[in-house]
Amino acid sequence: MLGTLSIVATPIGNLGDITLRAIETLKNVDLILCEDTRVTGKLLTHFGVSTPTMAYHQHSGEAAMREIANRLEEGKNLALVTDAGTPGISDPGNQLISYIIRHAPNALVSPIPGASAVIAALSISGFPTDKFLFLGFPPHKNKRQKFFVEVANSERTVVFYESSHRIKKCLEELKVVLQPNQQLCVCRELTKKFESIYRGTIAEIMAMNVSEKGEFVIVITNL
Repeated sequence: MLGTLSIVATPIGNLGDITLRAIETLKNVDLILCEDTRVTGKLLTHFGVSTPTMAYHQHSGEAAMREIANRLEEGKNLALVTDAGTPGISDPGNQLISYIIRHAPNALVSPIPGASAVIAALSISGFPTDKFLFLGFPPHKNKRQKFFVEVANSERTVVFYESSHRIKKCLEELKVVLQPNQQLCVCRELTKKFESIYRGTIAEIMAMNVSEKGEFVIVITNL
């Protein structure tokens, strides 16, 4: 009987956001696959989880995925976690899941849902969310201008991530393409001690002197 690969969401900041099911799963699997074993190690220690860990991240190749598939074929139960949030959302977890579906099709892939920065930001935006477009991180260089034009022209609410050292540049680029009355919700350090929410037009938000420290989720409505 093949094993189960559990896709486990972990907190994006506040450790209290982890689910009871996530803790139970992490305690009972045979191995936890981590984006960074040091980061996950702190989480596991906090909740008294002693399950062995193994690194799986964006630089892991096919050999690592084959090893994981072999373990599932041996009947081992595994959990996949990212540093924060839901695996497969803007991280390489989706590549592993696709590989398992193709190469160990009888293994069960089970979601253990929980925190997601995308959904957290959308939930407090006040913008229409029956349809939305998630774009991950903007490109660093090539096609970056095209990215922001797509954001501005979308007929749906758009949500994307931005890093601390590019947030000022991001706002400047948005200023060029957005309509003056378009509304934004800029979320900084969601669920963490210094969580900050900035709302308004691009001009209003730029006047707020948004801190450049932390992680950002930006939500924009075109309605």
